[in-house]
This record gives sequence, C-alpha cells and structure tokens, in this order.
Amino acid sequence: MTTTWLAVPQDSPFGPDNLPYGVFTAPDQPGRRRIGVAIGEFVLDLGAAARAAGEPSVLLDADTLNPLLAAGRSVWTQVRTALVRWLGDESFRSVISPCLLERGEVELHLPFEVADYVDFYASEHHASNLGRIFRPGSDPLTPNWKHLPIGYHGRAGTVVVSGTPVVRPHGQRKAPTDPLPSFGPSRRLDIEAEVGFVVGTGTELGTAVPLEAFREHVFGVVLLNDWSARDIQAWEYVPLGPFLGKSFATSVSPWVVPLDALEHARTAPPARDVEPLPYLDDRQAEPWGLDIALEVRLNGHPISRPPFASMYWTAAQQLAHLTVNGASLRPGDLFASGTVSGPEVDSRGALIELTWNGENPVKLPDGTTRAFLENGDEVTITATAPGPNGTRIGFGEVTGRIVP
Repeated sequence: MTTTWLAVPQDSPFGPDNLPYGVFTAPDQPGRRRIGVAIGEFVLDLGAAARAAGEPSVLLDADTLNPLLAAGRSVWTQVRTALVRWLGDESFRSVISPCLLERGEVELHLPFEVADYVDFYASEHHASNLGRIFRPGSDPLTPNWKHLPIGYHGRAGTVVVSGTPVVRPHGQRKAPTDPLPSFGPSRRLDIEAEVGFVVGTGTELGTAVPLEAFREHVFGVVLLNDWSARDIQAWEYVPLGPFLGKSFATSVSPWVVPLDALEHARTAPPARDVEPLPYLDDRQAEPWGLDIALEVRLNGHPISRPPFASMYWTAAQQLAHLTVNGASLRPGDLFASGTVSGPEVDSRGALIELTWNGENPVKLPDGTTRAFLENGDEVTITATAPGPNGTRIGFGEVTGRIVP
C-alpha cells in the first residue's frame, strides 16, 4: 500500500494507490489548461510539481494528456514512480505542497483529444435481454455473439466530458404501427452505463495487437455513458447498425484511472461455453476481467448497480479484435465496453432493460416514473474497484443532464 505525507482519508476514492490523471483550469489562470492528478481532496498540478522537484517535463506541461499517452509504457511507469516519490517522501513536502489545489476550486475538462471511438457490446446479460425484448421466441443471442466481440465505430467529435449538457437529438422515428416515419425529437432517450479504455501507444497500419500486448497500449480507464435514442436507432439500424441514434453524445468521466492502479481489481472473466479462435483465446493468458462496481443514479436516486466483472468479453480481447484486421491505433483512441449489465433486474445498465422497453417504468422517490429520459433529467454513473489492503479505487463520476 502506498503512503503519502498528505492528509488523505483511508476511505478516499482518490488515495495514493490511485493517482488518476485529468486536465483542469484554475481561477488563477482560467485560460490555461494543465495536467493534474487527483489525490484526496486536492489536484496536483503535475507540470508545476515536476519543475518544483527539479524534474521538468514537456509532457507534463502539456494542455492535454495526448503527448503523455504517446510516450508509451516505460514513460508512464517513470511518471507514476515519480508521483509516488513526490507525494510519499517527506523531503518533497515543502516543494510539492504549493502545487496542490483544492479539487472543488478547479474546472475539469476532457482529459485527452479523442482520436477514434469504438463501442462494443460485451455483456451477455445485456445482449440477451435485448434479444428477448426484440426477438421473443428465438435465441436471444445472434449466432456470431460468442465468437467475436461485436462493436461499431462512433464519432470521436461528440465525446464530451462529464457535466456537459446533452441536447435531446432529433431524427426519424417509426413505431411498428406507423405507416411512415416522422421527424422530431427522440421520445425514447436512454443511457448506457459503460467502462471506457484509453489507448496510449499507437501502431502501424497493418499491425495487429495480440492479447499479451494489451498493457503496452492501454493507458487507463474512464467511466462512460453512451447516450442512445432508441426510437431513432430502431428505425435506422437495419442493416448497417447504429448511426444517428448513438452519435449525438458520449459522456466520459474527467479522471483517467491508470491501468497500474487496477492490479487488485483484475479477475478471471466468466466461463465461456464456446471455444474462442486463437487470437481471442485468453484461457492461458493473464486475466483481464476487472472487478469494477458501477452505480447509476437518476436525479440523485440509485436505480442500478451493474457489475463489470460479469462482462463476457474483456478489454484485452476487444483490443485484439479491433486491430486483428490491421486497423491502426493512435494515442487518444477510446474503446468502450458496451452496456454493463448483470443477471439481476437492479443490475441492468440501460433503461431499455430496466423498464423492459418501457413496460415496467422505474419509480422515483418523488412519485414520478420513467420509461425513458425526460428533459431536465440528470444521470450520474460512479464506480469503484478493489485496491490494496481493503481500499477502494475511485473513478469519479460521469454526469449529464438532458436539455431540449
């Protein structure tokens, strides 16, 4: 367990074993974005700390994480080692303390420039529930589902940081009983509680990333809400898949938890009942399931607690599949797990599942119900994972409010 001279409560989600990265502005220089690291109730100005410690770095003085992402695993390890030393060695207290700002006084921004964005569909519970809703009486999973991690390419330009308002999207809608489609705002706006993985080191076009190279390319983890307009999606997705129903907004948390902080969260994925092809076969590899406990709140009221450990396909398998055709990686690429859902009703990560396509609306404490989101609704997703000696690694939160 890592120690620090800074007063950090034992139960802090941002303890010295976490040290997540973000980008912030502060009142003293509101126009200057800086890289910061969350520690307790503070944010460490990373560039200023490096200079104060006599180890200045242009990577840490950047206004986005992308240069650090591109630097690769050896540099990420060096920076984390330095962070632990600066915050743990009492001799650094006098020079590092002035580089700390109260977390409540800074404004957080999108921590990296998103290069490409891919969203997967990796929860067997989620996929099975949607299959039962839309294909009753048939096999809930499509024939390919247990042979490859299904996914689609989204829009990098509409990935936004937590707190950004989500404008209700417009598009074509057609209910099964309607003779023709109509145009207007989505009537079935939904959430998808997900975990996102931030790529650091890129690859050459034509190069595949094998399972064992996952750690060399993935820098860290964020929380993610892939907002979904179910009515727009239902009309447009045959035969090519998600488009306008997904591309209007994807929210991410402002803190990137480094992969190195999640060693105690690693766990074996669920047992597979279909033998994977060799490039996806992780039975003899390091386990890259992650024991992350999510919570979804609607207008402050908890409505679901999805368990990430139940995901059928791991992030390492997703990255291997994403690149097996030779697709290149770039620093800042983001790939998401897909909706995280568990076996119980209260562990489903999307309203379409929680309400069974609107048939069983969620009841809120104020007496109202929700089948799908209304204007003014606010959704917040939080998560924690096991750390050393009973501590918990926090991911912060990803929040969005629906506006007309």
